[in-house]
Amino acid sequence: MGGGAERGGCAPRLELLLFLGLCGRAAALRGNDNSEALPESIPSAPGTLPHFMEEPDDAYIIKSNPIVLRCKAMPAMQIFFKCNGEWVHQNEHVSEESMDEATGLKVREVFINVTRQQVEDFHGPEDYWCQCVAWSHLGTSKSRKASVRIAYLRKNFEQDPQGKEVPIEGMIVLHCRPPEGVPAAEVEWLKNEEPIDSNLDENIDTRADHNLIIRQARLSDSGNYTCMAANIVAKRRSMSATVVVYVNGGWSSWTEWSNCNARCGRGWQKRSRTCTNPAPLNGGAFCEGMSVQKITCTSLCPVDGNWEVWSEWSVCSPECEHLRVRECIAPAPRNGGKYCEGLSQESENCTEGLCIQDIETASDIALYSGLGAAVIAVAVLVVGVTLYRRSQSEYGVDVIDSSALTGGFQTFNFKTVRQGNSLLLNSSMQPDLTVSRTYSGPICLQDPMDKELMTESSLFNPLSDIKVKVQSSFMVSLGVTERAEYHGKAHSGTFPHGNARGFGTIQARNKAAYIQNLSSISTRNELKTTAIFGHLGGRLVVPNTGVSLLVPHGAIPEESSWEIYLAINPRESSLQPEGPDVLLGPEVTCGPSDVSVSSPFALTIPHCAEVNSEHWNIHLKKRTQQGKWEEVMSVEEETTSCYCLLDPYACHILLNSFGTYALIGEPISECAVRQLKVAVFGCLSCNSLDYNLRVYCMDNTPCAFQEVVLDERLQGGQLLDEPKLLHFKGNTFSLQISVLDIPPFLWRIKPFTACQEVPFSRVWCSNQKPLHCAFSLERYTPATTQLSCKICVRQVKGHEQILQIQTSILENERETIAFFAHDDSNFPAQMGAKAFKIPYSIRQRICATFDTPNAKGKDWQMLAQKNSISRNLSYFATQSSPSAVILDLWEARHQHDGDLDSLACALEEIGRTHSKISDITETEIEEPDFNYSRQNGL
Repeated sequence: MGGGAERGGCAPRLELLLFLGLCGRAAALRGNDNSEALPESIPSAPGTLPHFMEEPDDAYIIKSNPIVLRCKAMPAMQIFFKCNGEWVHQNEHVSEESMDEATGLKVREVFINVTRQQVEDFHGPEDYWCQCVAWSHLGTSKSRKASVRIAYLRKNFEQDPQGKEVPIEGMIVLHCRPPEGVPAAEVEWLKNEEPIDSNLDENIDTRADHNLIIRQARLSDSGNYTCMAANIVAKRRSMSATVVVYVNGGWSSWTEWSNCNARCGRGWQKRSRTCTNPAPLNGGAFCEGMSVQKITCTSLCPVDGNWEVWSEWSVCSPECEHLRVRECIAPAPRNGGKYCEGLSQESENCTEGLCIQDIETASDIALYSGLGAAVIAVAVLVVGVTLYRRSQSEYGVDVIDSSALTGGFQTFNFKTVRQGNSLLLNSSMQPDLTVSRTYSGPICLQDPMDKELMTESSLFNPLSDIKVKVQSSFMVSLGVTERAEYHGKAHSGTFPHGNARGFGTIQARNKAAYIQNLSSISTRNELKTTAIFGHLGGRLVVPNTGVSLLVPHGAIPEESSWEIYLAINPRESSLQPEGPDVLLGPEVTCGPSDVSVSSPFALTIPHCAEVNSEHWNIHLKKRTQQGKWEEVMSVEEETTSCYCLLDPYACHILLNSFGTYALIGEPISECAVRQLKVAVFGCLSCNSLDYNLRVYCMDNTPCAFQEVVLDERLQGGQLLDEPKLLHFKGNTFSLQISVLDIPPFLWRIKPFTACQEVPFSRVWCSNQKPLHCAFSLERYTPATTQLSCKICVRQVKGHEQILQIQTSILENERETIAFFAHDDSNFPAQMGAKAFKIPYSIRQRICATFDTPNAKGKDWQMLAQKNSISRNLSYFATQSSPSAVILDLWEARHQHDGDLDSLACALEEIGRTHSKISDITETEIEEPDFNYSRQNGL
């Protein structure tokens, strides 16, 4: 209880009446001062001294909202508030009365309102206050005093934190004095807009007088710090303070002294060290001192050997010869000098030709006669065997091929078996000598693998008992298989064209997934495709870039034809993203811009973002005629003007107007991932001993990779390993590229190039410019032709990729690595039915079935759902044929795989197709340019 009690002595009831009388007289003397007036009568009731069950609390007035003070006592005949020493008029009290069930005593609760005006009008030495006074027949009790104040928080901080640059492991102290306020503001620190919790990091202390203290600075402590002050009225932000934690460079250990550079006489040796222990970071100081030391040295000069004079001739031998000798000792070779050139011994006839030797004895004559007879016998035997084998080498089938050496596609004529062939096991079967069959088919002899595949292919299925022998001279001969009965019939007709070996076989046998030479890549001025389209529509593709345009059937009016173009703008995009926004794909232009189609066309643009709506906000922008860029829509936005479907590597956009479009990504969190493709190229430099490695980090889009390939073709570069995918996060950490595991006695890397670090901003805001780092290697000797090493590309505290380099630096020994998974350079433009996977008749049946609303929901909305289209369905509802637009979007998404099986399964699951997809005959598919997944599919 906050107040004391006053008792009335021996006659409490009489004193209470006297007290009330005095109060009444005092009120009469003050006249109309109602604030001092007490109630006219106080009922008398037996009881005890009032006990406060609830006392008024301190309160703050926020803006112009009044506050409510409440008081509750038991037992109490009356309760009144007194504010600033004066009684509050009884009319301003709100009183409630109840009975305590446990004790049976009367409980009284009283409320009053205090307004902002009352507090502002009070001018006293202390704050505005109020207290309760409760009466019972025993006396009065007073509650605690509750203060009432006007809450506020000023705008300006008394002290903002200041940016600092501190060395690693140094102490960081950021001061913050919040604005004046009632009640006092509480302070919270933010780092890069994220709250700092000192309880989770013992290295950080935020309790010392609102200051932020980091005891030992780490690299991760770099960032923007903000002081936040808040009370019940408002929140205030201080100016951001940038803290940079830098690392001063330190020298590595000295290398071993090199060999003396002079082969003879005075020269010098050197040793080196690098500023990588640690390397300077974030503006840290570079190492002081010399990175290279040199000392003089002296090498012993090589002494070449020289012959001494010839010795005297020796005595004449029984063979009528004498000889003389000499030695290489005048001087002898020393210190790597050359040995003497010439003979160390000479011999000559010492009788001037008069010496005669009797060597033709009787035994010698017999020996030579025997050897001659043996040689003649062997020769006769060899001739006999050869003639016998020729008489037995009549094959059952002849091959007439006048140009098999060309290695191209040739026509082979097969004649039937001649009668009397001894190699036929079933000689009773007589062949028809009047029949001659000609089979034409593509036979391409390129490598030993091709030869093996050709013998196993279905090309020779009609002749099941015939085998193919391919000689090293590329000549082809056919013979009947050994120990095989003749079961085949002579089949007339022609072998089917296009029966070349499957690409999957090459993938299984080759190191690379696919092979393509640099010469097949289009040049930079060919990144544009143009074609004339009519009412039947068609497809435009910029080869090997992932950019395509699909004009649906009926989008162009009948009896009209338009010249439509599709182009990728140069590498310097006119769109410059602001802040952390990035350009996710190429800037694409389609036209002409002055025409409009009657149904939406599908524009496909590749992108490099890892699709996640929690980390990315992706926008589609269009360039106006004035050259400015305006936003068309957000990918997640619900609109009926256009539609965007974001796949993992491409964005498919349904539009009604041509123009220039681009995709912009706004990272929402640090977990936003930009997918980079890492590729390594190599070539010899002008110095025959040097070899250059160039590492590229580019957006994971086909067009970005093609741009790098075009540049490398001009420089004579060769792709050394299959490109790898690197997930680069938007967390401000840099990129490191290093060369590892270089053979120490065969190669060496030029100083200061073993490891290179690229700042985060240069990688993240590259704006479609490929990042390029070069490393220079040097061979110790020209005899070294093989290079093996590793390229490590990693983001600090992020993803890492290792590229294994195993190559020959000689061009004629290098293996060609693949470039593009889908080589669409052969079909940049397709008009009419050839451009579509789904035949037009089948398409009409699907649209007629699903465009009609169905009570069970088996309509176009179900078709969209089965094709993974679940967002912004209101766009399709506004189209004249929603099913047709959904199928156009399917065509755009499956331009490479033509996965008709997935569409067939979707239709069968819905259960509204009039016939199964397998019932569609081949006659409905008239275009042979596409390999469908099913033999008789859509």
